Amino acid sequence: MALVLKDRVQETTTTTGTSDFILGGAVVSYQTFSAIGNGNTTFYCIAGQTGSEWEVGIGTYTSAGTTLARTTVIASSNSGSLVNFSAGTKDVFVTYPAEYTANALGGGIG
Repeated sequence: MALVLKDRVQETTTTTGTSDFILGGAVVSYQTFSAIGNGNTTFYCIAGQTGSEWEVGIGTYTSAGTTLARTTVIASSNSGSLVNFSAGTKDVFVTYPAEYTANALGGGIG
């Protein structure tokens, strides 16, 4: 299992609750999470298209069932904990968490 980052990976989901995301296919002009590779991890963000629910974390992609497991939550609209997502469409995409960038730069620039 490797940490893999890819550009322009974005899908939608209608998953509710705190379970793994069942991915619903790529957004137009983007690629699917299959670019990450089965069993690999990646940084993700999920954000509801309406409302204020969001989560950033490390997820594990599984090609069987096309799911993204919410392995580690880094930040969220639920005070950094797993979000209990309500009904509706959400965007799920690969991102690079700001916290990791600041840490890599020694806490800041300049």
